[in-house]
Amino acid sequence: MGPDRKEYVSFMEIVKFNELGLSEKILKAVAAMGFEEASPIQAKAIPAAMQGIDLIGQAQTGTGKTAAFGIPVLEKIDVKSKELQVLVLCPTRELAIQTAEEMRNLAKYMSAVKILPIYGGQEIVKQIRSLKAGVQIVIGTPGRVMDHMRRKTLRLDSVHTVVLDEADEMLNMGFRDDIETILKEMPEERQTLLFSATMPKAILDIAKTYQKDAVTVKVVKKDLTVPSIDQFYYECKPKNKEEVLCRLLDIHAPKRSLVFCNTKRQVDELVTALVGRGYFAAGLHGDMQQAQRDRVMKSFRDGRTDILVASDVAARGIDVDDVEAVFNYDLPQDDEYYVHRIGRTGRAGRTGKAFSFVSGKEVYKLKEIQRYCKTKIYAQKIPSMNDVAMTKMGNLLEQADTVIKNEDLTTLINAIEEKINDEDYTALDIAAALLKLAVKDNDSSVDEDEYDLDNTGAENGMVRLFINIGKSQKVSPKDILGAVAGESGIPGRLVGAIDIYDKYTFIEVPREYAEDVLTSMNQAKIKGKNINMEPANRK
Repeated sequence: MGPDRKEYVSFMEIVKFNELGLSEKILKAVAAMGFEEASPIQAKAIPAAMQGIDLIGQAQTGTGKTAAFGIPVLEKIDVKSKELQVLVLCPTRELAIQTAEEMRNLAKYMSAVKILPIYGGQEIVKQIRSLKAGVQIVIGTPGRVMDHMRRKTLRLDSVHTVVLDEADEMLNMGFRDDIETILKEMPEERQTLLFSATMPKAILDIAKTYQKDAVTVKVVKKDLTVPSIDQFYYECKPKNKEEVLCRLLDIHAPKRSLVFCNTKRQVDELVTALVGRGYFAAGLHGDMQQAQRDRVMKSFRDGRTDILVASDVAARGIDVDDVEAVFNYDLPQDDEYYVHRIGRTGRAGRTGKAFSFVSGKEVYKLKEIQRYCKTKIYAQKIPSMNDVAMTKMGNLLEQADTVIKNEDLTTLINAIEEKINDEDYTALDIAAALLKLAVKDNDSSVDEDEYDLDNTGAENGMVRLFINIGKSQKVSPKDILGAVAGESGIPGRLVGAIDIYDKYTFIEVPREYAEDVLTSMNQAKIKGKNINMEPANRK
């Protein structure tokens, strides 16, 4: 059940102990969401927030903060009024959408409550239309909230509660001025709820300036560990991390995994390397256009991308339950980020694995993390190429066992018996030779493989192609489209999404044109540079 049972209080106990009388509709929604107990931050924050006082809540991602402020907020909503009453500020689009979704779940039986996420990247006209129709709760990013304030499409006169969610991240992303501008425009008489994983001086300054006699509640650090995650680390030189990562991916074969890097540049470089090795990987960082980020996340959620390489800020708001493994390609600078990262796996009652790569003196940093998390991270020997080969052979033998049990092998058995009669071989000799060939095929270079146009991660009817040229070579979508259309003769209007990253590009073309495009681009150049084009995934 997680941390010490004493640190949990059921929602019904909160109601009884504090005589708060949560509405029946809220309790019914909580039950429908499957909540039987409140997390520590909920148990501490809900009673205080229900009193209408200002609150500072210190809690990390994944501790149930949304319900901690969502329940008190919903209890205060005047359903008869269509005026904006609550404003929630979030650092990223992903978190705003996720928060809005959970708030809607909490308001499931309150049909008159309208909740709207507003963020950059979405057409502002649609948001304006929704705001004019009447919304009681807005959940938005600071930049887009400021846009609406300037346009006079977001009126704050009736706001009685403002929530700053993940305030430290908003400051890290440079939103301090925006936050202060927004808070200055709020009605003087309001409740201000501030939630933050850390409490740097800048956060405390904002709390002192814009809150009145705020009560502080926080989750003690020991509540943050996740016992269902097996944690390991590997000592390796920075130049060897890529090879070690690939060996671990081959041995553990996670269906879906997250790899964390500390810099945007490292994200791009690692994705390029993984794609070049034949893995279906994609990157996520703050410099990407919102449309690119949306496509990457959709592909990851749909299972068409196996490996998501991300920076910490870009990963905020990722809510995918079945991530089987998390890799700390770079050890995080902040101990708390380690908890955020590994908490992406082992969710919903599943077990998960977390792997960290450390170099030189980073071992001491790892020891600090272990002390902070009150957990054990076990040292592991880097797997050898022989270990990888043995794992592949083991997997093939397991597949063979399934085939033997379920398939009719009569014709194949007859063929082997003929070979045994013609040559001085045993059945074991032939089986061993076939196994060797199978493992060798798996290790062969991509140049010897056949194209697989059906498993590239594209939308139905389309094929996703990889080109080894990107922003670093100063190419634009116009350059890519012109070259592909000009060389292959494909009508430009039929070309789908073009996603350009630092060192590579993905382009989608209709399935029936894919072979022609690949053939025609074989010797092509883009902006005078030789390029290589291939399907985004190979057999």
